[in-house]
Amino acid sequence: MLNRLRKMRIKSGLTQQELADLINSNQRTISKWERGKSTPPAAVMQYFEEYFKEPKEHIFFEAFNYKMLLKSKFKQH
Repeated sequence: MLNRLRKMRIKSGLTQQELADLINSNQRTISKWERGKSTPPAAVMQYFEEYFKEPKEHIFFEAFNYKMLLKSKFKQH
């Protein structure tokens, strides 16, 4: 799994909509974050860090770095 947000959300027993409600957002935005299509604002990352008791780097940045690595490899070929 590229992004740990989904895993943490499910482990916490939350739907995407319930997580979105916690931050006054919507399900579509949560889905984009979980798929690594976009990254939440710093304030939301901070909230998730406190809510899930995990560093934000652990939740989000591995997925981002992996996607960037793949993109750069495809561009080289």
